[in-house]
Amino acid sequence: MTMTRTLGRSGIEVGAVGMGCWAIGGPLWGDGGQPYGWGEVDDDESVRTVHRALDLGVTLFDTASNYGAGHSERVLGRALAGRRDRAVLATKFGNRSDEATRRWIGTDPSPAHAVASLEESLRRLGTDHVDLYQLHINELPASAALDLVDTLEALVTQGKIRAYGWSTDNPASARTFAEGGPHCAAIQHDESVLRDNAEMLAVCDALDLASLNRGPLAMGLLTGATRNVGPDDVRGRAPDWLVWFADGRPTPQWSARVAQIREALTADGRTLAQGALGWLLARSPRTVPIPGCRTVAQAEENFGTLARGPLPAEAFAQVERLLADLRGAPVG
Repeated sequence: MTMTRTLGRSGIEVGAVGMGCWAIGGPLWGDGGQPYGWGEVDDDESVRTVHRALDLGVTLFDTASNYGAGHSERVLGRALAGRRDRAVLATKFGNRSDEATRRWIGTDPSPAHAVASLEESLRRLGTDHVDLYQLHINELPASAALDLVDTLEALVTQGKIRAYGWSTDNPASARTFAEGGPHCAAIQHDESVLRDNAEMLAVCDALDLASLNRGPLAMGLLTGATRNVGPDDVRGRAPDWLVWFADGRPTPQWSARVAQIREALTADGRTLAQGALGWLLARSPRTVPIPGCRTVAQAEENFGTLARGPLPAEAFAQVERLLADLRGAPVG
């Protein structure tokens, strides 16, 4: 039986590991030629990857209006045609992009944009509702996020969304937002074996929220990736927030940390990626990791975690012992 989790107070049940759909969006560009995508993709392979994920027990698919300037939503909609009833769809709003030029053109936290962006997402996804609609501006002041609550609650009433959330790494902001309306069900935040956010998990516990874990594999570092990535890949010209890579390669400092915990993560025969995802499942009953996949092979590895379940208690304790020392040491 596939391991499942509940999306907080929404009661929506999902496979305990979801699929992140940023990478299948293909290229997106920002100011000065900054890449915000993961490079060119094969759409047919992306569709096969979604289908394989479904076969392996994945039900949650997490995308955003600006992933590939809408391309991720289009590909996901194509992949789920005739399969919509098997999927829990999560998308995001707040980042604006131009589909014709594949360029990011800024943010818009207004209620009007939330409504308009949803209509565009529904059209691209080929559906009449999304299950989880998430604010996608990490550092937005909590007061501005609260201005969206009435609009989001109205969208629930209209049946266009079932629940909503916020992709933010700020626990205080997440708490304020979640206390603002009854249908806030999840917080998406950076969470991995290399970067724990215990305070955010405490907020999720206190307010009955799901913890959607973006970056669960540290942008590929926790897959053992060592190859160079191209100039159209966000890791090839890493923004300040992307600490795992420099000049298209994993940094020696973070690679060394992965090496130090690899044995504990893989002790029961898992791959490194499965160990990292298993650590998240063992970390809290609220976590739902959402690793990205671009190929069927990646889906088979990542979502093989659903059959293996959480990291065993002994291995989790060993990782924690190692991390207690590592987290106190400087990186860089």
